[in-house]
Amino acid sequence: MLVLTQGDPAGIAPEITAKAWHALREQGPAFVWVGDPALLEGLVPLRIVHDLAQAACVFAQALPVLPLSLAVPAVPGQPDRRNAATILESIRRAVLLVQQGAADAVVTNPISKDVVQGPDFTHPGHTSFLAELCGAEGREVMMLAGPSLRVVPVTVHVALRKAIEQLTAERIVETARTVAAGLERDFGLEHAPRLAVAGLNPHAGENGLMGDEELRIIIPAIETLRAEGYDVAGPMPPDTLFTPQARAGYDVALCMYHDQGLIPLKTLDMAQGVNVTLGLPIVRTSPDHGTAFDRAGQNRADPTSLVCALQLAGRLVRNRQTAEGRKTA
Repeated sequence: MLVLTQGDPAGIAPEITAKAWHALREQGPAFVWVGDPALLEGLVPLRIVHDLAQAACVFAQALPVLPLSLAVPAVPGQPDRRNAATILESIRRAVLLVQQGAADAVVTNPISKDVVQGPDFTHPGHTSFLAELCGAEGREVMMLAGPSLRVVPVTVHVALRKAIEQLTAERIVETARTVAAGLERDFGLEHAPRLAVAGLNPHAGENGLMGDEELRIIIPAIETLRAEGYDVAGPMPPDTLFTPQARAGYDVALCMYHDQGLIPLKTLDMAQGVNVTLGLPIVRTSPDHGTAFDRAGQNRADPTSLVCALQLAGRLVRNRQTAEGRKTA
């Protein structure tokens, strides 16, 4: 059983949740939604439940709900900071259910970082908040995965100038180690993970003519990883890294900043892209899009990314269980 969080109640989360249940009610994976039932009234048949065993029994007939209450009624397209506490409580409760062994994985609906910012949330996004809840701060890595491509930004939700300042060989090495371990454990690869490392500058720096970060930071990181036995290619020029021929040669691309990886991922796989957090003791996925306040309440939201996130979470759980079974055998 998966746990799906409420997300921002003023965004498209209620709509895509209802549509995802309609898409998955017969074949699964089954999930329980943690949120205010009023958000889904009229969109989907609901069943208030008190435990996940009950949720599994009713999933084919109705969406099981572990209820929370919003501070104020949600208005589509009008985010309200007064509901931040419920948004965060949904995430906390979902994580706790997995930590207690009652659920298998967390799937998170989109939230607005601006809405939830405050004393209880000082993070740049979901990922580091989940790491804090799991006691894994500093080990979390964001991967975007689609049918055509997997990418990992080494620096994430920071200004481009700050991303360059944050880029270090140690950061690249630590990220690559976490990614390789996650691919081996959760993605069921039948071979050693193949990592492609992007350059930062045009033409991957052209031997220092267009920037020296490759020489000072990226190449030393690659050499360290190769010495540890990892299969690593690079630094690869960013303008050719995502061609079909290049993609055939690696399992994941490590990108130096956020948009370097997310632009090609969303260009190729926007509808089916999934955000996966590696480095956590739990499985967590989410859609690769945001709250879409401008589309909320209009029945125009595409649930495909959420459906893919739920399906991928189920596969990752099975792969992790298989990998852990091999270790104990």
